[in-house]
Amino acid sequence: MTIPDDQVPANKEEPLNEQAGANDATAAYRRDLAFPILTEEMVQRLQEYGREESFAKDVILYTFGDRETDMFVILDGAIDVLLQSSDGSLKPFARHHRFHFSGELSLLNSQSAVAEVRTAMDSRLLRISRKELRLLMRAEGDIANLIVQATIWRRIGINAEASSGVLVRGCAGDVELLTLQRFFVRNYYPYRIEEILEGSTDREDSRDLKFPIVALPDGEILVRPSITALADKLGITELPDSQTIYDVAVVGAGPSGLAAAVYSASEGLTTIVIEGTAPGGQAGTSSKIENYLGFPTGVSGQQLASRAHLQALKFGVHFAISREIVTAQQIDGIHKLTLAGGLSVYSRATVIATGAQYRRLAIKNHSDFENRGIYYAATAMESLLCGQREIIIVGGGNSAGQAAIFLAGVAKHVHHIVRASSLESTMSQYLISRIERSPQITLYTDTEIEKLEGKSALDLVTWRNRKTGEKTTKPIGRVFVMIGAEPNSGWLFGTVKLDSKGFVLTGAADGFENTPYATSLPGMYAVGDVRANSVKRVASAVGEGSVVISDVHRYLAAHRDQFNMRPESTLAALREVSS
Repeated sequence: MTIPDDQVPANKEEPLNEQAGANDATAAYRRDLAFPILTEEMVQRLQEYGREESFAKDVILYTFGDRETDMFVILDGAIDVLLQSSDGSLKPFARHHRFHFSGELSLLNSQSAVAEVRTAMDSRLLRISRKELRLLMRAEGDIANLIVQATIWRRIGINAEASSGVLVRGCAGDVELLTLQRFFVRNYYPYRIEEILEGSTDREDSRDLKFPIVALPDGEILVRPSITALADKLGITELPDSQTIYDVAVVGAGPSGLAAAVYSASEGLTTIVIEGTAPGGQAGTSSKIENYLGFPTGVSGQQLASRAHLQALKFGVHFAISREIVTAQQIDGIHKLTLAGGLSVYSRATVIATGAQYRRLAIKNHSDFENRGIYYAATAMESLLCGQREIIIVGGGNSAGQAAIFLAGVAKHVHHIVRASSLESTMSQYLISRIERSPQITLYTDTEIEKLEGKSALDLVTWRNRKTGEKTTKPIGRVFVMIGAEPNSGWLFGTVKLDSKGFVLTGAADGFENTPYATSLPGMYAVGDVRANSVKRVASAVGEGSVVISDVHRYLAAHRDQFNMRPESTLAALREVSS
């Protein structure tokens, strides 16, 4: 197999703003950023972290499904990076030469390898283990930045290959298929969809609950896998170490949680993030945020989340993805967080950043149409469902306004329904101005949806003006609901003080210490949308997540003697008490 010396196919060289996000589906591939060349001085520094090894031609260094793979720096010779074709054969993706290095996004986390890497000729390589890689990522800032940059752009290139990654096969329009697709997109894992169309024999078989299926590169087939099982299988989640007491456990990977994780780990605290779905939280479903500082042309919630996630990985944060937390308790000063499935995480301090979720429509059959016409996100993936259709946006906040403007660019027309009399008190003025000026958007104030109709999917929607009583019924099959906020705090009942709506109470009156983010339980803090009286904005969430770590540092320092117990005896005591 021969791979051109220019490393990648020529059609991968389109220019792109360097600020593109790692999971931006429209990102063109930047060869220069994906394949940087280390300087001789950099390689000399890297010698301290690795060992030189010689390999013959065609030696497989790692292959599909391997985890915790080492990084290889080419001293002499060359290595090939191969992807799997749709027919199962291997095809060239890149060739690394002298002073290039191997690895893509899975180099920074526990994901299974999505490529095979083998020597293209007799080669002399510098092997750097995962343990040493974590050390150099902290100590060698310029090299760490090159590695992060390269891994991002290589994953973009791999995702752009139509035949790369896992194969997902299922019925077009199926809720489970859409759930799997959303999971892969939000975790920027390479995949391809093979839809079973109406009238096909395979679709008849699907009635026996055989679909969707996920075919892995190693040939294993997963039938109707749960998101948790899939995350475990692909290494998208990193299961917590039962023998470790982390300095900080962050529950939730929205903007506030990711900010807390970055600041915590960058300041030397061992940190784990527990997240139920994917990094980004509610903000990750936003199509575009235009008033976030530092992004004059705007940034999608998913792009912002992906960069923060990568930043956290750079500093060594552990991520337990697709893991719901069930209960929390404090035993001898240590927090025990129990996850779904019985796993436990132990930490000296905890940051609650579970955010909030959009409320459901107050219509009894709304659940019949969730993911069959009713959606709670407006990303590029959902926009594919709206081409030349009339759609409805429900909500008066910034997220609803951003969704209306974004989807107006692809939909035939947007009907924007708001229960209040105006948008003035709930939406930024720049969004209001655009909505009012757009010929593609009709705003209905003092209005609410009254009826949803359809058989297998949503077909008809009826809404009513609350002042005049006038009703409108239209054949609409896409409704995007972004109303209000309900805190994700069910797991905290009986653990910390909550207000009447379920938001976490913090501060001097309710907290264990006189700081804005302290809850009623010592060592446990709350930030972002889940906190009572917080400002529901991405920037404020990031600010709270950043600032709270100073409180955590002070708490850990004040309890240093208590936490200096031998970890083995502490864990044994925790298990004995909790059993």
